[in-house]
Amino acid sequence: MNKNHLILCALFFSLLAMSCSSDTKKESAADTKTPTVSAVATPASTADLTKGVGRFTNVALTSPLDQKMIAKGSDIFDIKCGSCHKLTDEKLVGPGWKGVTDRHKPEWIMNFVTNTEEMLNKDPNAQALLEKCMVRMPNQNLKDDEARQILEFMRKNDGKN
Repeated sequence: MNKNHLILCALFFSLLAMSCSSDTKKESAADTKTPTVSAVATPASTADLTKGVGRFTNVALTSPLDQKMIAKGSDIFDIKCGSCHKLTDEKLVGPGWKGVTDRHKPEWIMNFVTNTEEMLNKDPNAQALLEKCMVRMPNQNLKDDEARQILEFMRKNDGKN
């Protein structure tokens, strides 16, 4: 490898490290809205780490699956998620979605997709994913109902009833 390649590689990894250590929080209008699904604020000291960092502490799931939510979640996946995630267990840019509802509680998923920056900065499970994928998930500015639709689509993808 010549000297120019080494310099470019060093520059690339320096920029990558700087972008991963960013501690800025951008607050959107969606962050300040009252949640449309069941959510109760919990102080950080008593928070259940398996539920993530954010306002969702109790997400009520439907049985059977809500087909309208699944259809809307599929549309959102196609627009905002499919360029980085596969529906299999294969990693693309981000991790594959197969089995995500078995690995994480619904509250964790809802908190991650609506509170991405804080989750990546504070949640150990999100930080482990960041180490594995090496790319921070961008905030998709999902509204609470859109996040719930994505969750329902994930449940369908995992074969839930």
